[in-house]
Amino acid sequence: MEIPHQQFDELLQQVRELTVRVHRLESLLHLQAPQRAEQVSPPAPAVTRASTHPALVNREQIQRPVAPPAFVPPGASSETANLESRIGSHWLNRIGIAAVLIGVSYFLKFAFDNNWIGPAGRIAVGLIAGIAVVLWSERFRSRGYRSFSYSLKAVGIGVLYLSLWASFQVYHLMPSGVVFVCMLVVTASTCAMALSQDAEILAVFAITGGFSTPLLLSTGVNREIALFSYLALLDIGILALVMFKPWRRLLLLGFVGTLLLYVAWYAEFYDRSQLQTTLIFATIFFAIFAIAPLLMLRDEHAAGVMPLVLAFVNAATYFLQSYAMISEVSTTAMAWFSLVLAAVYLLLNRLRPKASDVAAEHNLRLMHLALAVGLVTVAIPIRLEAHWITIGWFVESALLLWVAGRIKSDLLNVFALTALLLGVGRLLLFDNFESTSLIFNMRMAVYGVAIAVLAFVAYNASKRDDESARTIGMLAVISMNALALRALSCEVADYYSQQMAAMRPLAGAWQSGDSSQMRSIEIARDFTYSALWMAYGAMLMVIGFWRASAFVRWQALLLIAVTTGKVFIYDTSRLDRIYRILSFVVLGVLLLAISFAYQRDWLRLSSSRTRSSGGAA
Repeated sequence: MEIPHQQFDELLQQVRELTVRVHRLESLLHLQAPQRAEQVSPPAPAVTRASTHPALVNREQIQRPVAPPAFVPPGASSETANLESRIGSHWLNRIGIAAVLIGVSYFLKFAFDNNWIGPAGRIAVGLIAGIAVVLWSERFRSRGYRSFSYSLKAVGIGVLYLSLWASFQVYHLMPSGVVFVCMLVVTASTCAMALSQDAEILAVFAITGGFSTPLLLSTGVNREIALFSYLALLDIGILALVMFKPWRRLLLLGFVGTLLLYVAWYAEFYDRSQLQTTLIFATIFFAIFAIAPLLMLRDEHAAGVMPLVLAFVNAATYFLQSYAMISEVSTTAMAWFSLVLAAVYLLLNRLRPKASDVAAEHNLRLMHLALAVGLVTVAIPIRLEAHWITIGWFVESALLLWVAGRIKSDLLNVFALTALLLGVGRLLLFDNFESTSLIFNMRMAVYGVAIAVLAFVAYNASKRDDESARTIGMLAVISMNALALRALSCEVADYYSQQMAAMRPLAGAWQSGDSSQMRSIEIARDFTYSALWMAYGAMLMVIGFWRASAFVRWQALLLIAVTTGKVFIYDTSRLDRIYRILSFVVLGVLLLAISFAYQRDWLRLSSSRTRSSGGAA
């Protein structure tokens, strides 16, 4: 059967189109890498024109479509491909740069050792080579090889800095001022390239070179004003750069570079005579990087922790720097300095940066508020001494609670509870009181402040309905009773300690009868403990019945149970007969009175149980 020539060509065209469609479907299903249509399309069949009839065409001359490759599960080799791509494009690139630099340095050293090139020629070769490499890198960038272009720029910029360093430190061909200006030109040119090419990596090169300049030109001479003025200008330039570009990581790089150079200078050159100048520059650096987190909020990805970390580290660094300098002169001045710094953070908390992320701005405001509270808390032990530190923390806790209630801030409540815990911990573990009078002394005053603040905490918690507030209120009531009982017990101990001290002989041996008198005082003290605890338990029970509070009544029952154990276990074996009788009689009367109150059902406990059981039924 003979096929007309025109129909045969149409058939071939349909075969080509079907082949293209099959390959496109395979690409969508990830059966093979996508290819351009013109690469997939088979070439036009070679049809011999020697024959005059289409039937005589050799069918073997028609190129058949290539069979698709074997099926590969999607994602089976993605990790391997990514690792391979990263090694090939990044790590090999960096290793290659290092290898080139090492090779060139060895060659130059060999040439220098053999005096092939003089000092001036060596510097000229370095400068020309650095500029040439930077210019050559632009050729690769224009062709789309941006990463490789930036790598070459890193090589060229590094060669320029090293050549300028060698011209001053090694060969002494140029004065430090000229070399410094040249390095500034290199830094500024790199920044200009970073802005024009929108390349953050070039800005990193420029800032790294800028902070390396003082190290490269260092002569071991103290030039505080020149060094810190340069660092301040460099940091301000970084702020300006971040205002135009969202390169907030540059701020962290600037902070680290400034801190390292500051610490290096401080360890080498600082003395007290430089306090004023050093503190001024430290304040300038603090102000720059206190503003930096606000600029970070302009970034669309500012919701992370970077602004918070910079704000906290900047505040901690500045405070420690100032403390190391000011505390040597006056602790009072340092306490006022801490309070002023807290006021600064309260002002920063009021700032509202434009075009910022709402969540990130809220988190930064909380960080500023936390720093202000922390600085106030730290100022108290710096300025005050002994128990006044404890009182200061209690007063701070009460003020924070009051402010938190006014502005409805849970964070301030957390800070208030933290200050309260600091005060209670110091009161119980560190404060030592020596008083000659009973009740009306400093220890009772401090305990009274603590109990008042705990009562304020319980009162605030009672006005809230959430579970956490109820828990905090219960803990506050328990702590309040525990501190009150401890304070009264300490007064009892002091009273009898004073009597024992009066019985001790000033000189010589003990007189006959002294030991028996000491024994009588100890017995009276132990009985007073029992009487005090029973009286306090009875008071709690009365309050529990009056306020209809099962929580307070359970505290009373627990304290009475402890007192009962003391009476039956300790008092029966240690106390004299009269005190033993009094202990049991008083305890028995108290227990009978409490039992009678429960039997009279003054709180209607039985009716409430009946209602609850009826409701359950």
